[in-house]
Amino acid sequence: MADVTDAAFRRIIAKYGKPDVFWTEFVSADGLCSPAGREKLLIDLSYTEAERPIVAQLFSSKPENMREAAKLVAELGFDGLDINMGCPARTIEKQGAGAALIKDFKLAQDVIRAAEEGSGLPVSIKTRVGYGKDILEEWLSALLETKPAAITVHARTRKEMSKTPANWEAVARAVKLRNSCQGVALTRTLIIGNGDVKDLADAKEKARETSADGIMLGRAIFGNPFLFRNKNVLSEVEGPYTPSVEEKLRVMVEHTKLFEELFKDKKNFSVMKKHYKAYVNGFDGAKELRMELMDAKNADEAEGIANRFLKL
Repeated sequence: MADVTDAAFRRIIAKYGKPDVFWTEFVSADGLCSPAGREKLLIDLSYTEAERPIVAQLFSSKPENMREAAKLVAELGFDGLDINMGCPARTIEKQGAGAALIKDFKLAQDVIRAAEEGSGLPVSIKTRVGYGKDILEEWLSALLETKPAAITVHARTRKEMSKTPANWEAVARAVKLRNSCQGVALTRTLIIGNGDVKDLADAKEKARETSADGIMLGRAIFGNPFLFRNKNVLSEVEGPYTPSVEEKLRVMVEHTKLFEELFKDKKNFSVMKKHYKAYVNGFDGAKELRMELMDAKNADEAEGIANRFLKL
């Protein structure tokens, strides 16, 4: 997610609750193909060994640029390359990328094959069930022809954005279609479900109901770097890990300092303020604390505000 799952937040997540696989923010393959663009965008492809396995997510509608950017992704040592074919942002669609590729099966296939040729890495796709309407069977069949390592199905159309509940029956359909197309081949495309997943228990239930090979959590991680803690021993009895207010605020400050360290003079500090809205909620005094944090201009000010709230 742009300006959410950046290098700073991923490091925090890796420390406090690491998932099975990380994806980067999505990055313009077109931008990476120009010297000026590459210099500016490489910060979005920075990562640490603690984040492995990590997949670089790119977007483009130009196969030649995707091939060139894919070479860079391989040189940078990523474990995989993901192509975003689901983003509904108009600025992305005007480039023919993101969800716009759902309207051009042949171009989408060319972009995927270029990524596979350029990187030599496992290539995956994140997409939706259709553009204006659900055309999952036709669209997924076209994607499966390229034999990607995985397809993440966001269970909505582009038209629906995130305004309607995700239709997880579509993920089950995707699994059945994959099975019918690829049978019991030793190497098969994984189907990963995505959309409105609340927590790990919900993810496990949705995986069981749909037979999906995996579940992607996006918005659920926002403000909750503890989400994946104890993921391998989660039980109905234990329930999710619930941090104390002090723990949440200490991690928020740590996140802020890391953001400033990595992105000072590269990203606007206001990016952190969307994180504050997510970290600071659900406890007495949260509203007033959020209002104070909205006025913070740097990490030191944010830390002072948090310490005063905690009376430290």
